[in-house]
Amino acid sequence: MSVRPLRATRILSLALNLPGPAALMRLRAMGARCTKLEPPAPTGRSGDPMQSYNPNAYKTLHAGIKVIHANLKTEIGQGTLHQALANTDILLTSFRPSALKKLGLGWRALHAAYPALAMVCIVGSPGQRAEEPGHDLTYQAEAGLVDGLGMPPTLYADMGGALMASEAVLQARLEQLRTGRGIRMEVALADAARYLGLPRSWGLTSPQGAVGGGHAGYRVYPCKDGRVALAALEPHFATALMDLISDGDSTAIDMFRPPAHQAVAQFVAGKTRRALDALAHRHDIPLLTMR
Repeated sequence: MSVRPLRATRILSLALNLPGPAALMRLRAMGARCTKLEPPAPTGRSGDPMQSYNPNAYKTLHAGIKVIHANLKTEIGQGTLHQALANTDILLTSFRPSALKKLGLGWRALHAAYPALAMVCIVGSPGQRAEEPGHDLTYQAEAGLVDGLGMPPTLYADMGGALMASEAVLQARLEQLRTGRGIRMEVALADAARYLGLPRSWGLTSPQGAVGGGHAGYRVYPCKDGRVALAALEPHFATALMDLISDGDSTAIDMFRPPAHQAVAQFVAGKTRRALDALAHRHDIPLLTMR
């Protein structure tokens, strides 16, 4: 059964690029009636940069979303905006506070004009730092999630911020329904990156940590024809793995010591992906084989 807690809730988004549209995609999945207002582009297509640098991503993010265009710096564009606001429950933005104020969308003015309207603002950094420029990479770096000169494998701050923004919309809607008045909520992408980085700050994912490679049952190993992501972390999974490797004599094995790592590595290296998949199924061991 699909639960749609935002059924009939009207959301207007002014947020471009990734975090706002990703949040809007989730909100639509929760039943919201979603409209996005974009600036017009010179080509007459879309003023969202996402459409130019990744049309497929733009298409996925905006499936089922009503998109309208208006230049908010013009009188006509402001008219389009306020016509939409009059039929909106929650406004989603990703502008800096100063830009919102220039567009007449500062919270004080907006709340005076539309007392029942709630607002969720996606910013880069929280509070007094909301005017600072930044992007996913800078927020991940600040949270300690960028190693060496390599790029992060995905946009954690943007996508984590999108999740937090959809959560904030739910919170704002509950408060709106309880009081009949709108509230303003702020979601910072830097906070999202810090939240996602908490396991690392606790040491869980350090090289000696249980899920950072210190535990022999929770690592990526090479096998005969590929790799295996092994996740035999809990004692019963680790025991099943080591019983398989040591012919049932695993009582004194310390999974954090080199002998355990060496035994697992040697065992896995001699098996194909197909054989490892079969063993995992037969012995109830969590693993995923990869090319």
